[in-house]
Amino acid sequence: MFPAHRPRRLRRTAALRRLVSETSVRPRQLILPMFVREGASEPTPIASMPGVVQHTRDSLRKAAVEAVEAGVGGLMLFGVPEHKDATGSGAVDPNGVLNVALRDLRAELGDATVLMADTCLDEFTDHGHCGVLAEDGSVDNDATLRLYEEMAIAQADAGAHVLGPSGMMDGQIGALRAALDGAGHTDTVLFAYAVKYSSAFYGPFREAVRSSLTGDRKTYQQDPANAREALREVQLDLAEGADLVMVKPALPYLDVLRSVAEISEVPVGAYQISGEYAMIEAAAAHGWIDRQRAITETLTGIVRAGADMVLTYWAVEAARWFERE
Repeated sequence: MFPAHRPRRLRRTAALRRLVSETSVRPRQLILPMFVREGASEPTPIASMPGVVQHTRDSLRKAAVEAVEAGVGGLMLFGVPEHKDATGSGAVDPNGVLNVALRDLRAELGDATVLMADTCLDEFTDHGHCGVLAEDGSVDNDATLRLYEEMAIAQADAGAHVLGPSGMMDGQIGALRAALDGAGHTDTVLFAYAVKYSSAFYGPFREAVRSSLTGDRKTYQQDPANAREALREVQLDLAEGADLVMVKPALPYLDVLRSVAEISEVPVGAYQISGEYAMIEAAAAHGWIDRQRAITETLTGIVRAGADMVLTYWAVEAARWFERE
């Protein structure tokens, strides 16, 4: 008359639940995306991402030190230039905002953290696309690769340990690996944005980088309906020499993340993007959800699905929570 199996026995106390927990998130698995704005005299709040700012050079250094002290595993830098042009020339300029910030943080932190750079042109182009445009207005894949090569070398010269090519250009990993190796940067890691969907959840990020995008990116970012295509993208990037691969966004694509983790021979990351952040912050601000529990649950879910590391704007705060567990 009584149940033969009682799974609830292992849920009865906090100590029991902790003992049998299958998934743990550690601070070292969290990567903090950071924005640095050229010419800023003070940190500039991002309205759609409460608690996140566009940093000055000084505030970036202070926030980076704080993140490292909290145990965060890495920092991903994005630049916000004062001036943009059709080819994103500020991205390859050694004195451009992102390259200067990389030198600042490498001088400040050395090898105490993993310093990452977004290797993409969208923040630097006046049209907001991730590459240069052909005469018909489309993104010219192969011409863009030549600029990515220059950008990658400039970022490696500036001190980045890891480059994150996020533009979804065909062949970008192979092109960057050859360029870096040819320039003597054989140890620079390539973190491939192998699976990047054309998502509605990027909206707040475009405010964060002052994007001037016209049109959309559907011709190079992936269709949200496609999963098999994602695995092909991963396999291509692995064949071209990717050291790490990423799925972006995270929460709407946990099924894809699981599939990628099952086939990848290298560590897998996932990016909990700006729209995911904004939704939870907005709901919590209205008292509709428990903020800390929601953040913890989503990060745990992403790791449970197969992520070895997670880019998240909550990295520092969450690292302190997880360290206490």
